[in-house]
Amino acid sequence: MGIGKSASAVVLLFLAAVPLRSSTAADRKALYDPLVRKLAEKHKIDPELVHVIIRAESNYDNFAVSIKGAMGLMQLMAPTANQYGVKNVFDAAQNIEGGIRYLKDLIRLYDGETRLVLAAYNAGQEAVRKYRGIPPYPETKNYISVIMKDYGKPTVRTAPRLYRLVDESGRVVLTTDPDLLKRKK
Repeated sequence: MGIGKSASAVVLLFLAAVPLRSSTAADRKALYDPLVRKLAEKHKIDPELVHVIIRAESNYDNFAVSIKGAMGLMQLMAPTANQYGVKNVFDAAQNIEGGIRYLKDLIRLYDGETRLVLAAYNAGQEAVRKYRGIPPYPETKNYISVIMKDYGKPTVRTAPRLYRLVDESGRVVLTTDPDLLKRKK
């Protein structure tokens, strides 16, 4: 007597997950890096920030589930996943894209102030509003500290900064290359 289709699917899923669980975080980061870069570029988010969040949230364990019910690489709660169109939180592409879209909204909401963005990602926007800043939760303070140690940028943007300069002919030029400003001086 063989096992049913659903049971065999679970066995295959488990077997596929075993090599990922036994690999190092660096190996898992390398595995997900092309996807993170592609989705971060699509949404104009710094892929480095996405990586440090994934490492802090799940340590690149695609099947991670927290005691509070957050799931997948970016540890999305069910309402957040639903809001951002994530149908399968354990699908890496869906989870990362949903997490990046949420992150992008937080960056806009908090004017790119990294610590507030991280506080809202960890404790929720309501907690940040209630405390008018970073909530006094030890978990949230530790989360921000760990990420800021690795990321270190006080502000984060959703798109490259745009610079305005005037060329030799008096024409206004918009560029994302700050080196052009230095060469024009």
